[in-house]
Formats: sequence, structure tokens, C-alpha cells
Amino acid sequence: MNAEFKIDGKIIETERLILRPFRQSDLEDFYNYAKVDGVGEMAGWRHHENRQKTQQILDNFINEDKTFAIFYKKDGKLIGSLGVEKYGKEEVLSEFFDYQGREIGYVLSKDYWGKGIMPEAVTAVINYLFNEQNLDFLLCGYYDFNVQSKRVQEKCGFKPYRKLVMDTRLGTKEQGTLNLLANPNKNITFKFSHPETLIYGN
Repeated sequence: MNAEFKIDGKIIETERLILRPFRQSDLEDFYNYAKVDGVGEMAGWRHHENRQKTQQILDNFINEDKTFAIFYKKDGKLIGSLGVEKYGKEEVLSEFFDYQGREIGYVLSKDYWGKGIMPEAVTAVINYLFNEQNLDFLLCGYYDFNVQSKRVQEKCGFKPYRKLVMDTRLGTKEQGTLNLLANPNKNITFKFSHPETLIYGN
């Protein structure tokens, strides 16, 4: 099942990053990375064509309170986002009926790719969700063309779970992989459904 989740003012700090709720003052930094062609497209959404689009998304982030802003301490900039989203098909994935989990997704400014920043952010949020929020599992997916995202998830311990054709916000369908990570502090045994898409353990 999808766990209830709100950031509720939580701040997570790592060596290089501060993960915190979004603020209205983040608009310019947010727009500066979200307007770059190829950033959103890697996650299945079109780069922002104007500040109005960024403002709309920023308002949603603030109101929904489930997406962390990624703040880079070295240069004092907002450089990305990490959302703790509800996973889809909750009613048919029977392996999760007795467990509490969420799906995470992330975007990083192109200027900061290849520096190990996203694995640092994802690992910090995993630790928070498992150790403080007591979640049982997390899902995280990538489109097969997004090799960088695949590597991030591998580094953070996610295992291939299902091969799926995923709808994007661009109106396209892309082949992708959904990954799974179980809380290592718990004795969790999944009885998997829908073997036609399952790759976990293979």
C-alpha cells in the first residue's frame, strides 16, 4: 500500500547537500535548470518554456509537500528535486498489500551531472524513509534510454523489479524498468504477482 507522506518541514543534510521543502524563493534557480532542453525529457516531461510553467510546478510542490528541493551547499543554489510519490497500480500489485511504501523520482540540473550528487541525495532520503518513517519498501523507475538514472538506482541498492512500457508526460510511451528496494532492517518476503512483467530475482 502507499504510505502516507508529507515532508512537514523535514531537513536532511549530507556532506554536500541540503534536502528541504521547496520555497517561493526557489523560482529562479528552479527555472534555470528546468528550462534546459534534455533535463526534464530524461524524466519524461518537457523542459519548461517559461517562468509561468515553473511557477505552476513550484506551487504544486509547495502545496503537495512531498518533493524535496536539492540545495548545493558549495555554491548556494537549488539544483534539483526528489519526489516521494505514490506508486501506481496499487490495487493490482498484491505483493505490497501488507506493506507500506512509496515511489521516488528525481531530476538534477545538467550542470551537476556526473558528480555523484544524485546518489548522495537518494541515499539520504532512503535512510530517512526506512529508518525514521519506517517504510517497508521503495520503488524507483527509469526509461531504458536513461542510463544515468539506471546507474544511480544501482548504486543506491535498487534491484530490477518489472519491465514495463511507461507513459510519459510528453504523450509518448517508453520501455522502462521499475526497480525495488526493501527495507533491510525488516524481514520482508514478497509473493509477487503478474509474472508476465516480473524480473525480480532473475
